[in-house]
Amino acid sequence: MQNINHAAVWASAILLTVLGFVWYGPLFGEPWMAMVDLDMATVEANPPGTEIWITNIIATIVPLYVLAWLFIKLNVKTALDGLKYALIITFSFHFLSVMTSNLFAMQDYWLTWITGGYSLVASAISGLIIGGWQKRSNE
Repeated sequence: MQNINHAAVWASAILLTVLGFVWYGPLFGEPWMAMVDLDMATVEANPPGTEIWITNIIATIVPLYVLAWLFIKLNVKTALDGLKYALIITFSFHFLSVMTSNLFAMQDYWLTWITGGYSLVASAISGLIIGGWQKRSNE
């Protein structure tokens, strides 16, 4: 843990939170809500509770720390390498699983591109930041 750049991990977490609000808000909020059978009236009548936000924070931070740890093991030293590895990992282990699950659940095909697309963009951002923001020896 001492070799992990905690500032890069937390900066990524903050940016991913902002990305989530933009992605599931103005960019794709309306089609996403329609595909998962939600509407604003239902959401406003049943706002997300604290447990959702705590789970969201944990589900954001833990993979970022795993990515940072993995980058140390892979000797990732540049933003471009971070981007490459993050996208390969996310596409292979997350995106394809989401796509398969959604198709078997007879979900709208484009739902995968919204939810999986968020994951790919989030990984790209995280890979660039964590891969490129090297911890100096005095940090």
